[in-house]
Amino acid sequence: MAFPQLSGQPIIILKEDSKRSAGREAQRANIMAARAIVEAVRSSLGPRGMDKMLVDSFGDVTVTNDGATILKEMDVDHPAAKMMVEVAKTQDEEVGDGTTTAVVLAGELLIKAQSLIEKGIHPSIIVEGISSANEKVKQYLDEIAIEVNPLERRILHKIADIALATKFLAEDKAKLAGLVVDAILNVAHQINGKYAVDIEDVKLEKKAGGNVSDTRLIRGLVIDKEVVHSRMPKRVDEARIALIVKPFEIEKPEFDSKLTVEKPEQLDAFIRKEEQLLEEMVERLSSAGANVLLCQRGIDDSAQHHMAKRGILAVRRVKVSDMERLAKATGGRIVTDVAGLEPSDLGYAETVEERKIGDDKMLFIEGCKSPRAVTIFIRGGAERIVNEAERALHDALCAVRDVVRDPRIVAGGGAPEVEVSRRLREYSRSVRGREQLAVMAFADALEGIPLALAENAGLDPVDILVELRARHDRGQVWAGIDPFGGTVRDMRKAGVLEPLSVKAQAVASAIEAACMILRIDDVVAAGRSGGGPSPPKTPEEGPGEAEES
Repeated sequence: MAFPQLSGQPIIILKEDSKRSAGREAQRANIMAARAIVEAVRSSLGPRGMDKMLVDSFGDVTVTNDGATILKEMDVDHPAAKMMVEVAKTQDEEVGDGTTTAVVLAGELLIKAQSLIEKGIHPSIIVEGISSANEKVKQYLDEIAIEVNPLERRILHKIADIALATKFLAEDKAKLAGLVVDAILNVAHQINGKYAVDIEDVKLEKKAGGNVSDTRLIRGLVIDKEVVHSRMPKRVDEARIALIVKPFEIEKPEFDSKLTVEKPEQLDAFIRKEEQLLEEMVERLSSAGANVLLCQRGIDDSAQHHMAKRGILAVRRVKVSDMERLAKATGGRIVTDVAGLEPSDLGYAETVEERKIGDDKMLFIEGCKSPRAVTIFIRGGAERIVNEAERALHDALCAVRDVVRDPRIVAGGGAPEVEVSRRLREYSRSVRGREQLAVMAFADALEGIPLALAENAGLDPVDILVELRARHDRGQVWAGIDPFGGTVRDMRKAGVLEPLSVKAQAVASAIEAACMILRIDDVVAAGRSGGGPSPPKTPEEGPGEAEES
């Protein structure tokens, strides 16, 4: 690639198959790529949003309206578009919900910024204006936020209900919202006056069959494993559970060794000794009071036989994550091997039972006294349905968790965006210079959320926006769109509530992505390594020109 000529000769510093775009061309290309990503998810925003069918290179189909899943499954190549995908990823990792909102808002910011760039306003001025407005947005959201009791079941139920309302599970949302709230309240614990929730303590176990209404909460754990021996009991009541990491077998030496056997009696004695050691290990397990063994590694066949004789139920090769959840659920302690097992290390559950679900066998550990880990057992008529149900329940769990951790909420339906937009316009009057235009562009971009909600509900976006602005000018802070009624109403009274942390993170993620894309004025793309023959040289790159690498 040739750069501008110096002393009459072009200086080539890039490989011939590299590409470079700069200035307005680069900015326009990046913004267009980002907008293409936004358009892919915009129609899935809100309770009336549409689903997307994604087919990967192997032909596997995913049907979803979850923004994070849509962007994760898309094969995105453009670097600016990848930044928008990262917005959704960050939003999902931080708060678990609001991914579509974050991406749509980032796209609206870029659209408004592009119109300012075309009017001759420098991108740096636009970025400064947006950054200054960002602090005001945080302040306004804090001012309108409603503080709630983090353990108030009624509020948490509404939060879960709204998170599920945008999914295909809407028909069963009342029951499922109750399961979500119960699950979070079970695993929430107080630290230094605030409640902490680890979302990993709520296991989502899915199995196709039945229908979504059969989904239920297990106050314990469901493990996709079966009992190791056919003669072992399939159900144990008043279970005292041992959690062991090491293999339940004779430990082999770490170094190579040989055993020379000269007589059959010696081999027989060796086998009897090994049998005796295994029986002693089982006896140790039994004397500690355990009647259920959950082992992270393997269990020797002979040990299985002795456990079956003593009525001990055993399961092997349990995942590390499940072992940790089992310790939290049953109150037990994970021990390295059976030699160190004490009665105080045992966990407790009312019932441990192997059940056949469809064609598979699964272990249900239920009735734990004060479980710090629980399971939502998801059912559905098809594999794709349970997969989408899992995604929907994950979003609802994250939304409820966010309120428990930060007990402040806002109403939905685009109400907070319109209110913050109104206040930003008032603030823009105090901003001098061209930054004022960037602040006003930010205010316009925030209104892109209610506009998208209106469009997806089949409403006239212009009429809706005019009415929303009028109501907010009259002081109706929570006036928002009711997509089902097709009207503007008080969304707080309607019970449409969202966590403040989700809204704040969506704005922060969108601003960071938009500003990063706006700052780019030069894109240099290296050629494909190991490609075919080099493309023909342009006339200005004829033979005899010096190259610098």
